[in-house]
Amino acid sequence: MIDPSITMNTITARILTAAAVTVCSAGLVLVIPDPVAAQKKKSSETPSWAPKALAPTKWAPPHKPHTKIAEVKAKHKGEKSWRHVVVDDDHLHGEYIYSQPGAKTQRRFHPDTREWWVVLEGQIRFEIEGQEPFVATRRSMVQVPMQTIYSMEVVGTEPALRFEVNIARAKTLYPADVTPPELPGFKFIPVTLNRKPGPYDHGNVPHINLDEVAKRPEYSKGNGNFQHRFVHDDRAVSNIIYGYEKNLPPFDAKNKGHYHPECAEFWVIMQGQIRYPIEYHGDIVASEGDVVYVPMFTFHAPRWHGEGPSCRLAMNGYPNIAHLFESAMPH
Repeated sequence: MIDPSITMNTITARILTAAAVTVCSAGLVLVIPDPVAAQKKKSSETPSWAPKALAPTKWAPPHKPHTKIAEVKAKHKGEKSWRHVVVDDDHLHGEYIYSQPGAKTQRRFHPDTREWWVVLEGQIRFEIEGQEPFVATRRSMVQVPMQTIYSMEVVGTEPALRFEVNIARAKTLYPADVTPPELPGFKFIPVTLNRKPGPYDHGNVPHINLDEVAKRPEYSKGNGNFQHRFVHDDRAVSNIIYGYEKNLPPFDAKNKGHYHPECAEFWVIMQGQIRYPIEYHGDIVASEGDVVYVPMFTFHAPRWHGEGPSCRLAMNGYPNIAHLFESAMPH
């Protein structure tokens, strides 16, 4: 999840310098770089052929390029509690959840997956097995590893809005002393398993807050631009990408950015605004609380927007997803 706005200064080292284009029978474009030209440029990358779908990759429901939190709230106006699914693809599932003060989530765990949340409004008290209880507030990010029992409660006097993410098709289990809820199409039966709470490894931590992370000396010094990995999992990643438009090169409408050949990517806007030129769709300017979703094979070039600071939390299904930049055409 390298930030293309940051890599603009090193783009010549990342983009191959010559290519030919052919069409294969599978309906994909093969971008065929010229290895001789690349060698002359002394690129550190190996020239490669990459498939690019001929037809636009469609945004299949519930996905759409830009989900505005203001419109989601308007849709659920008058409801005391609600859920709104935004992402449900082959890799991840994500939804908004709105709850009133006092609302509690039963003790539970996931047998094989990591779950995480972004708190957009209000205060939520988390109890996570092996951790001291804590209260997460606006711009907090919380995660729970596999087989780790947790619960949460909305505290304070205001409702809470959170964005919840888990691996696609994740299942929820409940300790024996908890009565499971009704689940259409399923019944709960007693089972045993060799449960072992997952570790917080690879830099994962239970709770961070964006405002506090931005004050860290290693990030606050210099121009204030930084990236920080929040979730590192073998089936998912979540990166904080924070900075200021004033530190970027001027906007270049010809810069398509990059695409991902095997996975969609989406972002929750944590602060300020982010500008997204997206292939087949055009420009989007997303604000705090909004979600932007880009399917695989679709070029995108997100960048910080406005006076700043701006921040997006980027998410996809691979810990080191490939970023493919189209090489320059031969002159």
